[in-house]
Amino acid sequence: MAIVVSATRMELLQRRKKVKLAQRGHKLLKDKLDELMRQFKILISDYEGAREELEKELSLAYGEFLFARAAMTEPGLLDALRYPGAEARVTTSTRKIMNLVLPVFDVSIEGNVRNYGMFDTPVELDQSLKVYKVLLPRIIKLAEHEKAISLLAREIDSTRRRVNALEYKLIPELEEAIRAIRLKLDEMERGNLTRLMKVKSMVEEKREKSRTRYLGRAYLSNLF
Repeated sequence: MAIVVSATRMELLQRRKKVKLAQRGHKLLKDKLDELMRQFKILISDYEGAREELEKELSLAYGEFLFARAAMTEPGLLDALRYPGAEARVTTSTRKIMNLVLPVFDVSIEGNVRNYGMFDTPVELDQSLKVYKVLLPRIIKLAEHEKAISLLAREIDSTRRRVNALEYKLIPELEEAIRAIRLKLDEMERGNLTRLMKVKSMVEEKREKSRTRYLGRAYLSNLF
């Protein structure tokens, strides 16, 4: 849909300024989109590798825990895990990518995960709890990556929509309006030039008639 504008030189100058501003904004948003996409690909690559490796190690820990559960009675297992000896603390902070605030999670674990007697507990329980202690910070870090990926994807979608709106709607409409104004101004100039030429022709014709009448009167006065 074309923009309706008044065909004046002031309007033409304003539209040209708006086009330049829109083009600068489009370039900045395009650069932002490229950087967001680069960071997104880095996060996706790290996330996929970390998740695949983490799932493998968790499956081994689950296997050890199932062996421990099979070797113990349910009350004995619950009693062994009733009072945890380790405490995990998660601290949060933020970092920025292109003015986008992303979360950062840091995990610290204090204490001993094995807070039970060794007499009636199998070694598989010790091994599984040790693995869980090692993997917990990586699970939290994976959650950080997932949140960052989600926020980046949302920002990329929003930025891409703005880039497309400028590139395929606003800038073409402004350029179309500029062309319409220039055509209208050219048409007005041609009309003005035609009127000026017609007025000049009428003035010259009137001048020629006046000169002819003057020469005729002068000729007649010389005869008589």
